[in-house]
Amino acid sequence: MQDFAAIDFETANNERTSVCSVGIVVYRNGEKVDEFYSLIKPEPEYYTYWCSKVHGITAKDTENAPVFPDVWAQIEPKIEGLPLVAHNKAFDESCLKAVFRCYQMDYPDYPFYCTLQQSRKVWRGGRHNLDIIAARCGFNLENHHNALADAEACAAIAREIL
Repeated sequence: MQDFAAIDFETANNERTSVCSVGIVVYRNGEKVDEFYSLIKPEPEYYTYWCSKVHGITAKDTENAPVFPDVWAQIEPKIEGLPLVAHNKAFDESCLKAVFRCYQMDYPDYPFYCTLQQSRKVWRGGRHNLDIIAARCGFNLENHHNALADAEACAAIAREIL
């Protein structure tokens, strides 16, 4: 895969609309051409202990963050015409669709590929967590659950197995 945008969301709580950060890494012609990271004011605006424990983001971090439509306005031109790739697309795609619905935005029906599903085809058995599969592809994921670091890891996997 030469042209794609790897995407990763972190959420504030168990609601898919509660995206609190996003990371995007853009590849065109096999070269990384752009990256983007932003905190996002989640909707609904509360954090569960377990979500904050995973990614380290709290309500204080996002109290002055932009809302999703303002963040997506910055992302959209960067990913125009590209398929999206996520490690566990079931989660990230459902977050993207949910937050588009929440803000009554027209969803452009992005093509979405999953490095998790593909890794299970390439390497049967064992664990397929992002950090484990990234390491198999030669990428050292040092800041797991930072949305940009996770998008970078996903991109490394996509370049190897998609």
